[in-house]
Amino acid sequence: MLDDVTVQRATAELLSAPQPLGRAAVALPRSAGVYAWWAPPEVLDFFPGPVNSGDAELRLLYLGKARRLRSRVVSNHLKDSGRSTLRRTLAGLLMAVESYCTTWTDRVVLIPKDEQRLTHWMHHHLTVTWTEDPDPVPLEKELISQLRPPLNVGGAEHGGTSRDRVKQARAFYHASAGPRPDK
Repeated sequence: MLDDVTVQRATAELLSAPQPLGRAAVALPRSAGVYAWWAPPEVLDFFPGPVNSGDAELRLLYLGKARRLRSRVVSNHLKDSGRSTLRRTLAGLLMAVESYCTTWTDRVVLIPKDEQRLTHWMHHHLTVTWTEDPDPVPLEKELISQLRPPLNVGGAEHGGTSRDRVKQARAFYHASAGPRPDK
């Protein structure tokens, strides 16, 4: 059961000034917790999001949980679209502009060159905050409910524009690889 103090502490830490991804990759702890991705308003400008209280020029895009914060952000979100819903969503949203190409493995992934391009895009446009918590699952759920980050389908307003855009982007990403090849 979450107490108000835990939620308030986590909210304050997530709304603090975000770290650039290069710095965060070193500073992120290896412990469990919740992380938040931030962007300036001109990046993915069709998504509203809560403003960051540590840097009013940024708004929240996505929240996630991790058993190990550093490896989740660095090894998944900054490298591998096969293991990151955030990367697949971003790739789907940016495909028309960035011309990313996908392929099938056991799932749809970006081709290696485009994995690198997306990582570069993320380093250039996004920042991250985090909060440590030994049981991040209920905390993430509560924070998504309160903060409603637009790239979290579960947190977007039911049937709203953000939710629809995210679902369309994910479907577009998946369809871009063509039919699944027979095994």
